[in-house]
Amino acid sequence: MGRGPRGAGHLPRRLLSLLLLLGLARGATGARGADGLDICATCHEHATCKEREGKKMCICKYGFVGNGRTQCIDKNECQFGATVVCGNHTSCHNTLGGFYCICLEGYRATNNNKTFIPNDGTFCTDIDECEVSGLCGQGGRCVNTHGSFECYCMDGYLPESGPEPFHPTRDATSCTEIDCGTPPEVPDAYIIGNYSSGPGSQVRYACKEGFFSGPEDIVSSCTVLGTWESPKLNCQEIIIEINDVSVFNDTCVRWQIHPGRMNSRIVYVVHVKGHRADPIESVHEERVNLTTGSRTPQVCLDLYQGTNYTVTISTAPPERSMPAIIRFQTAEDDLLEDDGIFNVSLFNETCLKLNRHSRKVGSEQMYQFKILGRRWYLSGFYHAASFNFTTGERAAVVCLDLYPATDYTATITLLGSPEQHSVQVMVTTAPAVKQTISNTSIFNETCLRWRNMKIADREEMYLLRIQGQRWYQEEFAQEITFNITSSSQAPEMCLDLRPGTNYSVSIYAWSSVLPVLISLTTQITEPPLPEVDFFTVHGGPLPRLKLRRAKENNGPISSYQVLVVPLALQSTFSCDSEGATSFFSNASHTDGYVAAELLARHVPDDAMEISIGDRLYYGKYYNAPLKAGNDYCIILRITSEWNKVRRCSCAVWAQVKDSSLTLQQMVGVGLGSVAVVMVLAFLSFLAV
Repeated sequence: MGRGPRGAGHLPRRLLSLLLLLGLARGATGARGADGLDICATCHEHATCKEREGKKMCICKYGFVGNGRTQCIDKNECQFGATVVCGNHTSCHNTLGGFYCICLEGYRATNNNKTFIPNDGTFCTDIDECEVSGLCGQGGRCVNTHGSFECYCMDGYLPESGPEPFHPTRDATSCTEIDCGTPPEVPDAYIIGNYSSGPGSQVRYACKEGFFSGPEDIVSSCTVLGTWESPKLNCQEIIIEINDVSVFNDTCVRWQIHPGRMNSRIVYVVHVKGHRADPIESVHEERVNLTTGSRTPQVCLDLYQGTNYTVTISTAPPERSMPAIIRFQTAEDDLLEDDGIFNVSLFNETCLKLNRHSRKVGSEQMYQFKILGRRWYLSGFYHAASFNFTTGERAAVVCLDLYPATDYTATITLLGSPEQHSVQVMVTTAPAVKQTISNTSIFNETCLRWRNMKIADREEMYLLRIQGQRWYQEEFAQEITFNITSSSQAPEMCLDLRPGTNYSVSIYAWSSVLPVLISLTTQITEPPLPEVDFFTVHGGPLPRLKLRRAKENNGPISSYQVLVVPLALQSTFSCDSEGATSFFSNASHTDGYVAAELLARHVPDDAMEISIGDRLYYGKYYNAPLKAGNDYCIILRITSEWNKVRRCSCAVWAQVKDSSLTLQQMVGVGLGSVAVVMVLAFLSFLAV
């Protein structure tokens, strides 16, 4: 049997399939079938009957696929994934003939309903949980994240019992206010003045009497970790050396000490023991105490004539010294019969001892005392006094009314004598032990006022030592030392201080040995203006914003914000305004919005770049694309917050007129359009 054309054996099968398809089409589109039934009556329960070009047909309802008569199967719209069907941060739920979308935890639908269908433009946006105050507890700071939030401890607080960052429903972390507690003790030292134990607080140490230190740091600061810095002060006991002991005026002794300390008064014990050579027995023994701040002390003793003496000189506790011993013999009586001879020595700081050698025991003589006091640090200060003194004693003590911290010259002259014998004695009074400064106060943030409890109209010199530190800048240190002179009993002084700094101010009055310590904190001021390169864009794509880290000259930098404001509002925009909201707020199109926010610690030291409208979240703010055809002003704002004070500085980065998409946005839109076309085509293919 001969062969037919190639493939002829398959022709009946293909024709049969074609005829069946035509028959189905005829049955679906004809008004009635071959049996005369109404086509619409045969439609599937999930189909509708429609008439097109004079013919009726059964079409599956939306959400179903099939031939409309015998089959209408539910179409699972969620099979392509929730992100494709519902958008980001969603879950897709199929239903019979439809579907619905739900936002994931931490997000909400922009139509404010629990469920939505994305065909009305609804999408899921992040919920800012931080709008609820107190979410992170006392001392906690809330930071919004995509779909959730994190808690950090504010400045001045430390995390306890858990990690940082933390979540209050997951972690047991709590924020505890930093308190360094009691400062560390330094052996043989004490703390000057009052102190607080918060971060940045300082305490100052000084060595106790009888101890000294080198040039070590005398300050300990409370750190942000809640601990005191270890003090470097090293107090060492002073061993006083008594050298070069000598005798003058037959009964007076002088010596030198090392080391000598300014404004330090030392108590000396002078042990006197005398005996005559014949008979060999002790005839005179006594102890004399001398208190003086001189480096060359001297004392005149009431000694017997013609007697051998051993004088031992040492310091009284708490000072320590090696005793110094000198031996000498006083002159006989006939060598002291020179009428009018006398000498004067220091009895204590303000008293003089007049030792006279009279021919007749009990005879009285008159002496004139002239006192003149000056202060080397006050050119206009002087204290003069003059009086006569009559005595018949061999060793009379005269006490003078002297001012503290003053150099005096006392001239004593014997009156009624032809030779007018005179003796001069130098006396230096120590600063007053009692504090002369009181009622210290701070006004106008950087000005000091105090009261001096001294005689009115007397000049006083003050030494001010100022030290400033910043907890947020470990390398920062400011130290100022200067003198001022004032005759006022209520002096005032305004200081040139840096903003955002903790200061410790010591005030010394030269007439007082005790300083006064004052702590003050200056408020922050506006941070430096943002460093930006200004652009004007007309209808073209925007360049990338180059964000540079600002210097913390006026206070700690907290955050950087990029604001998008309608160009018409640029002239009325206030940099300190806190009214700027996110892109999704109702007022964002009329009043502007925050497109990005970065905390200071997230900004690198060199620089970083941001594309306006890149559809990313920066902090809790969405960086939305600019609306095409509108005019905008893009502003960079730097915010500084510290000690419940907020300061801002702003700079205009760009003026955008007739805005268009950036190159990145154009590529994104193009790829998005292609993806949408492909999805629609695929869905149409499945529906056939």
